[in-house]
Amino acid sequence: MSKRFYPAVLERGDGGVFAIWFPDFPGCVAAGHSQEEAAARAEEALAAALAEAAENESPLPVPTPFDAIEPPADADVVTFMSLGASPPDPSERVNIYLPKSLIARADALAAAWGMSRSSLFGLALTRHLASPWASPTAEVIWTKKTGRRP
Repeated sequence: MSKRFYPAVLERGDGGVFAIWFPDFPGCVAAGHSQEEAAARAEEALAAALAEAAENESPLPVPTPFDAIEPPADADVVTFMSLGASPPDPSERVNIYLPKSLIARADALAAAWGMSRSSLFGLALTRHLASPWASPTAEVIWTKKTGRRP
């Protein structure tokens, strides 16, 4: 899933500390002793806020335009910036029918690799879709028509 970018406000705090907060995620704040450290922590905080929204099945907010941001009067704003994070890709339960022997082989491999059946199937499907054979015109349709691989 592609990154979502949200406006952030970088402000200078007491003792040379920098803080970054997101108008679209109240309570999502990060700080650091440098602007770079604060930005790195803010990206992590934004990712956590996106994950929390996904867990609650809340729609992600539309990013606030920079000109609509109103920092508090006492804030020592350094700049507005845009930071991004990738929202989590939520899982969905699906029911599939497979031969029992194939399921047994998959379970044995998953156990050997220390993963669940679902994780193994997800990994296998991800790898297959990234391969050149993922085209439906190549292997799948050809096999159905002729009963053999191209």
